[in-house]
Parts: sequence; structure tokens; C-alpha cells
Amino acid sequence: MVDAGRRAFFRGRPRPKAEIRPPWARDEAAFIDHCTRCNDCLKACPQNILVAGDGGYPTVDFKVAECTFCGDCVSACQPKALWRAENAAPWPYTASIGEDCLPHQGVECRVCGDYCDARAIRFTPRLGGSPLPEIDLEKCTGCGACVAPCPTLAVTIRR
Repeated sequence: MVDAGRRAFFRGRPRPKAEIRPPWARDEAAFIDHCTRCNDCLKACPQNILVAGDGGYPTVDFKVAECTFCGDCVSACQPKALWRAENAAPWPYTASIGEDCLPHQGVECRVCGDYCDARAIRFTPRLGGSPLPEIDLEKCTGCGACVAPCPTLAVTIRR
């Protein structure tokens, strides 16, 4: 098994951040054990959001587009590093909005909410300022549709 943190240490780089694996990925240790880095899932993704990450393992790049949870990556994964159990959620990720968000700076912006098909982002009015975004974690699927259009890159997807 490849220890990305150890490899980064010996290359003089900081410990890598946890990467977002494709939907329905097994837990990280099982995913690394099963994944052969064949890139079949990358080729199967119609949104082209799957890229080769650290060590060549697939990771999600929400700067390109959002995940539609179509399951094409799972179907393409022959070693079963991606495995879709019946009624299983695709992943435990949700959106998070940081302090760089324009409404936190007093500037009107609702772009992330416009792109959220799940309508998980709502804007609460406030006296004397722009409405602030709030994420309904029950509705948020972590699809990433809100990430790319954010003009300040204040939206991230994480656990």
C-alpha cells in the first residue's frame, strides 16, 4: 500500500490533503488496496470531473463541473474499488462556505444558490447587509455544482 504522507515527507512537501474519491468509493484503505489506477473510471465520467490525483489514484475535481451521480464510474471499475451497495449514499461529503464568500464581505452574490439543483443553499436576510448563504445539510448531496461558479472560490466540498 502506498503511504502518500510518507512519500510527500521524503519529497519535502507537506502532508497531502485528503482527496475526494469518486462516488461509492470504498473506505480509503480498501479503495487503495482495490484500485489498480487503470483510469477506466476517469474515461467513463461524462462530466470529466475525475482526475488522477496523488499516486495516480482517481480523485474528484469540482473546478470542472459537478457530479451527477450517474454511476458510470462504478460500472467501469473492474477491480471494484468503487462499489455501489443497494440504497447506499454516494459519499459523506457536503458543501461548506468559507469567509471569502462575497456576502460576508458585504457584496451581494447568490451564484452558488443559483447552481444548486437540490436547493440546499438558501440566503437568510439580515439587517444592514447582504443575505448570507446557509447550507441545509439534509438536502446537500455534495455534488459540487456550487464550487466552480463561486467567484471567490469560497465553496468547498468536505466531510
